[in-house]
Amino acid sequence: MAAAGGVLVFRLSCLFAAFAAACPLDAGMLFPRESSSRERKELSGLWSFRADMSPSRNQGFLGAWYKQRLAETGPVIDMPVPASYNDITQDPKLRDFIGWVWYERETVVPTRWIADEGTRIVLRVGSAHYYSVVWVNGVKVTEHKGGHLPFEAEIGDVLRKDPTQPCRITIAVNNTLSLDTLPPGSIKHMTDRTKYPDGYFVQSIFFDFFNYAGIHRSVLLYTTPKAYVDDITVVTSFLDNTGLVQYKVSVRGASSAALSVTLMDKNGRCVASSSEPAGVLKVIDVNLWWPYLMHENPGYLYSMEVRLKAADGKSEDVYALPVGIRTVSVTSTQFLINNKPFYFHGVNKHEDSDIRGKGFDWPLVVKDFNLLKWLGANSFRTSHYPYAEEILQMCDRHGIVVIDECPGVGIKDILSFGNASLTHHLVVMDELVRRDKNHPSVVMWSVANEPAAEMPPADFYFKTVIQHTKALDPTRPVTFVTDSNYARDKGAPYVDVICVNSYLSWYHDSGHVELIALQLNTQFENWYGKYKKPIIQSEYGADTVPGLHSDPPVMFTEEYQNIVLKNYHKVFDEKRKQYVIGELIWNFADFMTSQGVLRVVGNKKGVFTRQRQPKAAAFILKERYWRLANDTGRLPPWTKYPCSF
Repeated sequence: MAAAGGVLVFRLSCLFAAFAAACPLDAGMLFPRESSSRERKELSGLWSFRADMSPSRNQGFLGAWYKQRLAETGPVIDMPVPASYNDITQDPKLRDFIGWVWYERETVVPTRWIADEGTRIVLRVGSAHYYSVVWVNGVKVTEHKGGHLPFEAEIGDVLRKDPTQPCRITIAVNNTLSLDTLPPGSIKHMTDRTKYPDGYFVQSIFFDFFNYAGIHRSVLLYTTPKAYVDDITVVTSFLDNTGLVQYKVSVRGASSAALSVTLMDKNGRCVASSSEPAGVLKVIDVNLWWPYLMHENPGYLYSMEVRLKAADGKSEDVYALPVGIRTVSVTSTQFLINNKPFYFHGVNKHEDSDIRGKGFDWPLVVKDFNLLKWLGANSFRTSHYPYAEEILQMCDRHGIVVIDECPGVGIKDILSFGNASLTHHLVVMDELVRRDKNHPSVVMWSVANEPAAEMPPADFYFKTVIQHTKALDPTRPVTFVTDSNYARDKGAPYVDVICVNSYLSWYHDSGHVELIALQLNTQFENWYGKYKKPIIQSEYGADTVPGLHSDPPVMFTEEYQNIVLKNYHKVFDEKRKQYVIGELIWNFADFMTSQGVLRVVGNKKGVFTRQRQPKAAAFILKERYWRLANDTGRLPPWTKYPCSF
């Protein structure tokens, strides 16, 4: 037993060393949490807003709008943050606007923050789509490329130059997509003056959701001492009833400091401790982190409290990180969590709702989690971009398993496989892993969705991205989601799990549900026969207009969505006994898309409406998902039947 434990600790140490060595980013991105040494000031609410409607979209930079109050540059309107700006007004030009928009907010910073030069003051933006430039009191403090991950800047020195000034924050955001952004897009300039006015252009996108834009997540100020905990990395495992937490703490602002690391259970009882910046904490009688409906006590979290005391003894920093102890592994036919087979029965989602667009909204998040649990869903994919950190924290607490996807959707043009695109894709994966590496709910990384993986450059491109991601985090499997022909797919040889999207009887052989079983069986046999890797049906479904009925079923009716799902489910039940490890419906809820003849006010494949009301298919899924959970035989008696949440 002792020898086995030593081997496990050694293996864990090797994985951790690879994890720590691979991350090229030079700073951490810990979620801002209040503690005895850290404070937060939320800046959510109304900001001043102005879109640069000039033909070049560059008037704001030429006129240096950031050097003065935005209202002094021209007309401004109120704009809520967080929210997409597109659906807030009645102006169609703003709904479909492409280019630079400008946000401004003045706030009062507590005097003690300014007076104490031993206090770091950090401005953090949860996400802004797509390219952002930030100024404080007219001084540029940072810029960021990418629409779904956080960025921040220290601003204490700027504020202390003139402590009598309020803190004026200006953020310029540009939603233009090009062939080397993630997701990609292109600008098409219309030159036929018989049809289009001078300077007319459109943004082309290669994905099926609305290109919402603006500041989508919280903006806040937070503080730390000058000597502070910059980053924490944990890798967990267990042997019998002993949990193992391999950790590393990164410190900034001090050449030497005293550390104490304390791991506490839910009752606040210390279960392990250390005074080293890196090591292994052993937890006797460990409570493992289990998925929802896989255990009577899902989502168990410990708290790792790190205390840093600078050598001069004048400052102390305290940071508490939630820790779930669990393992993830993959065989040729199974996905294992804590060495037990796990079957994904869940959904794909979007950060999307009426009025708010992609703006983070707590009531909506809580409603969605209640619906997930009502449905009996144990998992979802963050299609097609990283979701807000608060959503992953909810997943950690509730035991909802996550496939964490980067915004690599719509990579269709051969020019999107060039060096600039690849370099940016690698940076995005760096940022994603850095942000989400410690979430126990995140069990797999997805590096792309439905790329043109059959193109010649795709082999080198995806081999590089996948291998880079595995080097960043060797503890989690990697996938990408494909709709390509199994024989031509360039990424499948390098992933750990095959994720396949197919819409049988919808986009081809439309209306012919009798072909689903044959074609789906052929799909699975071809993919598994070639690659011998477990398969997730990562998308399937049918557009459904709520309240539209027909018998016999025809497309777009609720009856048709039901019959499509039932035909898929028959094949899933056969193949899950072999190598199919999951099914994720497309989609959880209806969502907005660009206007087009194939979309009637958005994509209607949701089993819930955009307002979160169930269609008939939601009840089909509910019955199925609870049956799948009950079939495992690992549930306590009180969960044998669906219950209300």
